[in-house]
Amino acid sequence: MYKTRATTTFVLPGILFSVTLLLGACAATPDNGGGETTASDTRETPTTARQTRNALEERTAAEPEIRESAPERYVVKRGDTLWDISAMFLQDPWYWPEIWLVNPEIENPHLIYPGDVLSIHYVDGQPRIMVDGGPRVRPTHRLSPEVRVVERDEDVSPISTLQSFMFRPQVLDEETLENAPYILASQDERVIFGPGDRVYVRNAEDTERYELYHIVRHDGMLTDPDTGEDLGIATLPVGEAEIIEPGNVARADIRKGEREAIRGDRLVPYADEQDMLFDIGRPPAGTEGTIISLFDAISQIGQLQAAIINRGERDGIENGQVFAAFTAGREVRDPISDRANEVVTLPEEEVGTVMVFQTFEKVSYILVTDAERTLREGDKVRTP
Repeated sequence: MYKTRATTTFVLPGILFSVTLLLGACAATPDNGGGETTASDTRETPTTARQTRNALEERTAAEPEIRESAPERYVVKRGDTLWDISAMFLQDPWYWPEIWLVNPEIENPHLIYPGDVLSIHYVDGQPRIMVDGGPRVRPTHRLSPEVRVVERDEDVSPISTLQSFMFRPQVLDEETLENAPYILASQDERVIFGPGDRVYVRNAEDTERYELYHIVRHDGMLTDPDTGEDLGIATLPVGEAEIIEPGNVARADIRKGEREAIRGDRLVPYADEQDMLFDIGRPPAGTEGTIISLFDAISQIGQLQAAIINRGERDGIENGQVFAAFTAGREVRDPISDRANEVVTLPEEEVGTVMVFQTFEKVSYILVTDAERTLREGDKVRTP
């Protein structure tokens, strides 16, 4: 289930597209031939969070404007992001949804794949960008009938797909976790276990032979800082295990591992990993949340790292919604004030954007898609 390839999504409110960053993967750059431009030739300096916010506020007062340096044709490469592609063609990348022209002959024209050729067209005097070349687009004119075989990498993913971000998060209620089977010991006296190890599992009488489970670890109760309400137990993904022989003390083999398994780790029902594709948009107007837990981090997180906020499905939160992130103002002593030891709270600062990628009833997991500074527990997220 868990992949070492990290993927993420950038933020374009109101648009179906998201961004795939294939970290650690070798770029598969098609032959550009006839002088086609590559992303490295035209990539701009990343937009700051404040500029992003200003762009959102000004959208209604302006029209899409094509860059003078925009290429006439561009071949999408593995590793491209939609934000970079948008910035390559447009002065203001947020206008991408307004200039995108879908191809009706393509099965899902909202997806952009490596190898697609993008070009500028004008419809009624307005600029439009569409896919007009690449393996998925059939030529409109042929001199004679022919059979053409195009080999494609089976691992090629659409630019607009968000793969599971390195893990499948689980937030469980206390009863479910307490009643779940747990690792009791291994065949020897070791205290940590990994893929290929046989372990003994307690409380697995109702399991079936060769049934798969996720191994998870209790990572603490999530509590709403505003109301004190318990929101569920966050878990750390450890690996996967297969029950070989059910029973009160069952035998199981560890198949995969993200980290070392230890005694007491729980086994929860296996869920097949699925690609996630969803609309990118804004949360309900006026929504504000707090970062209540960091995933796999001690004190702070940055770009492409994850956290949990105290807002979930019951608050109208959905996958793909984008928040502006704010650092909480620090308290400092004023050395000049007439009041001895006066403490002043500094104003909040908008420092980035985050996107929801997994929701639960009371909480949601967010991915930091853009950050000027690190984020911590207690920092705020708000509707842009």
